[in-house]
Amino acid sequence: MAEAVANVARRINATVEDGKDSLDLSNCKLISFPDGVFKVLRSVSDNIRIVTLADNEMKALSSKFFSTFTQLRELDLRGNVLTKLPDTVAEMEHLTCINLANNSFSIFPDKLTEIATLERINLEGNSITDIPVEKLSAMPALKWINVKSNPLDSNTLSALQSPHNFDIVSGADS
Repeated sequence: MAEAVANVARRINATVEDGKDSLDLSNCKLISFPDGVFKVLRSVSDNIRIVTLADNEMKALSSKFFSTFTQLRELDLRGNVLTKLPDTVAEMEHLTCINLANNSFSIFPDKLTEIATLERINLEGNSITDIPVEKLSAMPALKWINVKSNPLDSNTLSALQSPHNFDIVSGADS
């Protein structure tokens, strides 16, 4: 555990010292986003555009995460055990890409449909049965969504067959 903490601290310090616009905490055995990190990153959180938290053991992400990283463009949360996102994700005014592949979502994170800038959503390898196709169609920037390897119900699969203004990757057409 101490090694994991030291690894996280090293990566955070590098982000702060080098004035990087990205924070990579993938593969750090995190079960949640460490509270102390918010304090350390407070001075640079507005500069951070990309956060990678892939391949951890995170069960949840706090609303504080989204209120801290307000300038986020890309968020990579693949390979965790998330089941939902906090409602504050809808306040991400600059988010263009979110990767939620290989998590434990059984319900589509509806708040994503409220992010006007969102272009890419990856939900491959979850347990989602139903997708709000109409809400997705109303998203102004959406270009691509991946729902492959989800147990989608027949109504959702039918809805995905009709033409949309974004690309859909699903098990049905592969």
